[in-house]
Amino acid sequence: MSRRLDRRTFLEQTATGALIATASYSPQVHGHDPSSVAQAVVQSNSQGPPMDPFPLYRCQGDHHSLGRQHGEQAAERIRAHLEFMAESMNLTRDAIRRRALQFRPLFEKHCGHLMIELQGLAEGAQITLADAMAVNIRGALTTASDGGCTAFAIQASNTAERTILIGQNSDMLPAMVDLAYVLHMKPRDKPEVLMWTFGGMIGYHGLNSEGVAHFANDVGGGPAPNFALPHYPLKRMLLECRRMEEILERFRKTPLWISGNYVICDGSGAIFDVEVTPDGFEVLDEQLPGMVVHANHFLSGPLATAENHRQSAADSFDRQQRMEALLRPQLGRLTLADLQRHLRDRDGAPTAICRTAQTVDISVGWERAGITVASIVAQPALRRMHIAAGNRDDARFVTYEML
Repeated sequence: MSRRLDRRTFLEQTATGALIATASYSPQVHGHDPSSVAQAVVQSNSQGPPMDPFPLYRCQGDHHSLGRQHGEQAAERIRAHLEFMAESMNLTRDAIRRRALQFRPLFEKHCGHLMIELQGLAEGAQITLADAMAVNIRGALTTASDGGCTAFAIQASNTAERTILIGQNSDMLPAMVDLAYVLHMKPRDKPEVLMWTFGGMIGYHGLNSEGVAHFANDVGGGPAPNFALPHYPLKRMLLECRRMEEILERFRKTPLWISGNYVICDGSGAIFDVEVTPDGFEVLDEQLPGMVVHANHFLSGPLATAENHRQSAADSFDRQQRMEALLRPQLGRLTLADLQRHLRDRDGAPTAICRTAQTVDISVGWERAGITVASIVAQPALRRMHIAAGNRDDARFVTYEML
């Protein structure tokens, strides 16, 4: 078992990772050059081939079986994700494995059942356990943010069909489109899960069969990172919950390495927002009755400081205001089609709600080289998500649902 890092060592290593993550690279991922994808976006959003819908993988059983079936079906994308991580972080695969295994005691202590699932994932994808862990701590390998988004939740009373609508745009480097898929899991003795994820990650955006759904944002600033769990296992454990009280208890019990935000609904019909830091969390009130919107900066009083906002993505504030302005006049009659249209909004381009790349030089990070890699609207009560791949105007929303 690997030695657990102390806080100082962890910060030194992640600081090093943040510096080397800016190195220039041009990886080939799943048969595509991400620079060419970005170039097409820069030249014209209507140019280039359409992006295929994300594949759907289904698995069921105990946690080892879930992991093994997941790994077997997503093996190609998992291996491509590992190669992309090594290229983009300028690290050897062995270095990534060593860092990943340092988190093993944390996984075993706080989510041992997911550790069993990772063992199954490794077997199914024919990779090492260290590799399976690596893709599930990817954000903790560097202190640099790897993506942004604009997330929302609309109370059932504010929608035309009287059912909660919740979702987001996921803004990342273009290469991530080829690593992503939808995963439907039927765990033994736990709620079913429908999740948009990529490259072997067992926790990301999605919903469960009890009406819980969550979407997430990176945020700028906040307390310094601590050696603790990355957000991904927490995201999965939230989808094992049924009510707001369980969800908040999970936040209380789970130590996190860095700050983030969660837009959430539960099976009782509650919608709420949680801004979390390594030092604790704040639950936000709705900006308007029955609506939550969140981009990539803190909104709660204790955390919405000038210093934190200086460290936030500059376009986050405009996206926040734009989404609120789009939603406000339609409260009480919002439809699925409305939310799908708003997630493709290009006001303020290129850094609009639907993002286009400003440069093909992806070494500068997602804020300038990133695109909207997926637009997601979930209907938890109906056990389904509607997802468009990429940021083209003609990208169609595909419906994924639990059977």
